[in-house]
Amino acid sequence: MTMTVTQTLLEARDLHVEFSSRGRRARAVDGVNLAVGQGEIVALVGESGCGKTTLARTLLGLERPTKGQVLYGGAALDYSSKALKAYRRQAQLVLQDPTGALNPRHTVYEAVAEGPRIHGLANEEEIVRSALSRAGLRPPERFFLRYPHELSGGQRQRVVIAGALALDPSLLVADEPVASLDASVRGEILALLLRLRDELGLSALVVTHDLGLAWNIADRVAVMYLGRIVESGPVEQVLTEPRHPYTQALLSVLPESTERVVLTGEPPDPTRVPGGCRFHARCQVLSSGRAAEAGVADLCRGELLSVLPAVPDAQAACHYAARSQSG
Repeated sequence: MTMTVTQTLLEARDLHVEFSSRGRRARAVDGVNLAVGQGEIVALVGESGCGKTTLARTLLGLERPTKGQVLYGGAALDYSSKALKAYRRQAQLVLQDPTGALNPRHTVYEAVAEGPRIHGLANEEEIVRSALSRAGLRPPERFFLRYPHELSGGQRQRVVIAGALALDPSLLVADEPVASLDASVRGEILALLLRLRDELGLSALVVTHDLGLAWNIADRVAVMYLGRIVESGPVEQVLTEPRHPYTQALLSVLPESTERVVLTGEPPDPTRVPGGCRFHARCQVLSSGRAAEAGVADLCRGELLSVLPAVPDAQAACHYAARSQSG
């Protein structure tokens, strides 16, 4: 089934972000096309160090791209301070560690009121009350004068989400939103994000290393490796029939997986992106001889793959997958 996205809200177009590292250039984001539709949840998945947090920060305007564009509502992001301030009312970041995101000396009320105060919004108390209620902290007045240390981990994460909702955004960018929470609370927070999408029409980009989380919450998934998206598409299609060996390896660690794939080595240094397929040095299909049998081993080691376009259909940047499909 191909999902039809009514209208693109946020888009990365040929995005590159480079940093200087020990005298060399690190390609943290190395040519990414990605779109998030209105009312859609997209999961951005990959190991630590693959560039997904840098990509998320760039989509929020917190980093400036070296090359390429971020578009919101079809218009390229304007990096003047006034324009960025207006944009950040529309696109809000939800961090993974609610303890670190909340000032321990501020009450819940002050934490949620911070955004409305920065933007000079009227009816502050009503905004705070409504945001806490929508985030599932009811009755909201009961939480006004509490401090973060008086709350559970799940309640703290709801306060962080309420702080984002206080500005009535169109988009949430959630970076590992349940990584620091107990398993019993994770489901509640994921259910909350789904409810916000259904009730408010919110879009969300959920950054995670956990494909199980992506399965539970996302409409589409984009799998990132070494600065580039290597597979994307409707979540059910990608996660039941993964075509890229890296996606297959990530999925193999889930409890219901019958075949465990152990990747050798660490992700390569982003200052030294290998030639050919960027995954080839760790690829189980190449090391097992299956790529040679399919006649693509030399391509894997030596021929660069095209950057995937931002389309809703399932796609993978893999020589072996392309040969298997055409065969």
